[in-house]
Amino acid sequence: MFDLVLGTGNAKKLIELRLLLPVDRFALTALSEIPDATDVEETGTTFAENAELKATVQAKHLGRWVLAEDSGLSVDALGGAPGVFSARYGGQHGDDAANNAKLLAELEGVPTEKRTAYYSCHICLSDPQGNPRATASGTCGGLIRTQASGTAGFGYDPLFEIREYHRTFAELDLVVKRAISHRSRALREFLPKLMRIAFS
Repeated sequence: MFDLVLGTGNAKKLIELRLLLPVDRFALTALSEIPDATDVEETGTTFAENAELKATVQAKHLGRWVLAEDSGLSVDALGGAPGVFSARYGGQHGDDAANNAKLLAELEGVPTEKRTAYYSCHICLSDPQGNPRATASGTCGGLIRTQASGTAGFGYDPLFEIREYHRTFAELDLVVKRAISHRSRALREFLPKLMRIAFS
């Protein structure tokens, strides 16, 4: 078993990560289970920079292998916003309702065909010395609806429509979301790299 810390405090992201990683090969520990985990300031200007910061700083602090990810929403009509500020777009970190309300206000009057957007996810694995050892990324495109729909998921999922399904991420079955989401795509690229490092 390979000891791996999942460098996120977001409970719903943890569920997705645990579902996508082979638990028979990895002993997975969440940051919330580690009393002396450090708070890493996300000062990067890109998702990739923030993922690397969260992985390397935490790994060096704990002396353990850490997998960290940074993800968020980019809206074309808003020049890529909210981007790296996705989690705190509405003011307070992790306030999904405020973030969604601000996004809808910013897009008021923007026609459907110009409400294109995409989710991005960047993953970084750091060794216990704080060296980045593997990275991967994934994206998923869609449209921002004019009102929320669905109760599953988190973040901007109730507003983010997958055009092929005519449903939001919050309306889609978890099996479908696992197949097409930005996080799933990043993890599928990342997993072979992780397995080589962990078990070669």
